[in-house]
This record gives sequence, structure tokens and C-alpha cells, in this order.
Amino acid sequence: MNHFVSIEISLYPLHQAYEQAVLKFIAELEQAPDVKIVTNGMSTQVYGPIDTLMPLIQEGMKSTWNDGEQSVFVMKFLKGDVSSYEHQPTA
Repeated sequence: MNHFVSIEISLYPLHQAYEQAVLKFIAELEQAPDVKIVTNGMSTQVYGPIDTLMPLIQEGMKSTWNDGEQSVFVMKFLKGDVSSYEHQPTA
């Protein structure tokens, strides 16, 4: 069974060319079919089948680190697609 997942990724390059590193990582994610990607100023949310996403993220991490600079990846995983979830204020 190929579970659908929602993953929030924050990439923190520890060098001057941080913006280029983040944009390159996102561009690599965007190459995959059947993957939904939403970005904002704090993180990138990726939605799709786990068997598609995990190798894609792994290759993106390797590519980022192969550039020779240090970077930190912080990720949150949730089973299912929460891309359409909207917070409804209670008051």
C-alpha cells in the first residue's frame, strides 16, 4: 500500500548563498509528477505518495550537501493529505 503523506520541510543553509540553495532544493522537488508543492517564507509543504516523496527528498538532500556547504533540514510528516485543511477561528 502506498500511503499518501503531507511533509513540511524547512531548509536552513548555513552559508551566504542560502537563498540559492533553498530555491534549488524546491526546483528539484518540482520535477516529480503527482506531487503537490506549496511554499511560503518559512517552509515548503509537499503532498504525495510516500514512495515517491522519500527518494525525491533524499536526492534533494544529497544534492544540497554535495554543494559542499552545511545545511540543516527540519521536517514534519503526517499521514494523509492536509493540503486543503483550513483553520477555522473559534471566536
